[in-house]
Amino acid sequence: MLASPSIALADSTLQNGYAEVNGMRMYYEISGEGEPIVVLHGAYMNIQSMGDIIPMLAETRRVYAVELQGHGRTEDIDRSITYPALAEDVALFMDALNLPEADVFGYSMGAAVGFQLAVRHPGKVDQLVAASLAYDIEGMQPEYRAMVPSMTPDMFTGTPIEQDWERLAPDPDGFDDFVTRMIGLEHEPVSWEEDVRTLQAPVLLISGDADVSTLEHSVAMFRLLGGGSMGDLGNPLPASRLAILPATSHTAIIRQPELLNAFIAPFLAGETPKGMFD
Repeated sequence: MLASPSIALADSTLQNGYAEVNGMRMYYEISGEGEPIVVLHGAYMNIQSMGDIIPMLAETRRVYAVELQGHGRTEDIDRSITYPALAEDVALFMDALNLPEADVFGYSMGAAVGFQLAVRHPGKVDQLVAASLAYDIEGMQPEYRAMVPSMTPDMFTGTPIEQDWERLAPDPDGFDDFVTRMIGLEHEPVSWEEDVRTLQAPVLLISGDADVSTLEHSVAMFRLLGGGSMGDLGNPLPASRLAILPATSHTAIIRQPELLNAFIAPFLAGETPKGMFD
């Protein structure tokens, strides 16, 4: 899923380095103090292009931001890029840093990776914040599904995505191979309804009202997670939540860090707005 080019990031890094994961060196940055949260970027992005949401989270949390296979300073390897494979990379990264469990915030591709991590390693994910997540390809906008079969590496040549990738990549000449793997990811089957039903971690779903997935799909996922019933009648609110950002496209989600954090912070803290009967 395409995401936005680079956005300036305030330098709040306390520590950075590489973890040996599945035959590759995975780059990471750690900032802030508090309960841990792992941050997973979108497709063709890096830590820097996640923008100010990372330093905002670091005001109250210890943030572990990683760069996934072939992204940013993490090398690409001769392996297909799939959501399960990326999720296993993150699980091994957490092991390498002696991080048994954490909250997870993922955007776009990173949201799908975080979801797969929570499904495959439920003990590692306390709470999941998933911004722009689709659990089934049929929930994507028709225009997007129609575009995927026509995607080629040439579409990315000379774009800001290529320029930003070459700026950080360990092998600046490997862009075409990387994009070919990423296009392959777009063709991976996504049909995760049963996984949604069995998910143990509470989830905050965040979508734009003009996102790549449809509004109906976001609501359907929220209902699968136990949400959507009326409050104020004595029943407890569900652990999962849904936030729809107004006038917001897919790439505009990450460009609203204050609004994002206004939803994320109370969710992670377990705080809910009080009604007149509370």
